[in-house]
Amino acid sequence: MIIREKAGHITDYEGLDITPDWLDLEWFETRKRILHKKTSRGLVVSMKFLAESPEITEGDVLYADAEWLIVARVLPCDCIVVKPGSLFETASLCYEIGNKHLPLFFEDDALLVPFEMPLYRLLTAQGYAVLREDRKLLHPLKTTVSPHGSGSSGSLFSKIMQLTNS
Repeated sequence: MIIREKAGHITDYEGLDITPDWLDLEWFETRKRILHKKTSRGLVVSMKFLAESPEITEGDVLYADAEWLIVARVLPCDCIVVKPGSLFETASLCYEIGNKHLPLFFEDDALLVPFEMPLYRLLTAQGYAVLREDRKLLHPLKTTVSPHGSGSSGSLFSKIMQLTNS
């Protein structure tokens, strides 16, 4: 089966008497344009989102008819979890993690990063309260600004730091 576009969200199909067939995805597979996987019932599917990145989220319906409802489910993974205590700490953590070009997620007032021992050691050494947990990475932090400033405008980090010191 070839899937070329999403068919809505599972909430759009409430009340139908169709048991979902789950398509389990790792967090890093949710933005892939081309992917071959098996559903929980063993159906082989090929996703080919050729126009753009699909940004598949938990509960997205990838296929629906009278018999099948194929629904995306994001699997938990080993994560670094940090709950910053202030805006200054949030800015510092985002800067530190961003400098490593690692994906950053936000949920329940916590920053989440896929686990990497060097980052875990660094954050622990810097005094942050760092946890290691299995979590679903569902809400990526996105930025629409350039990561590094140019000229006299200053960097994004310096602008955030100025806000925290006001």
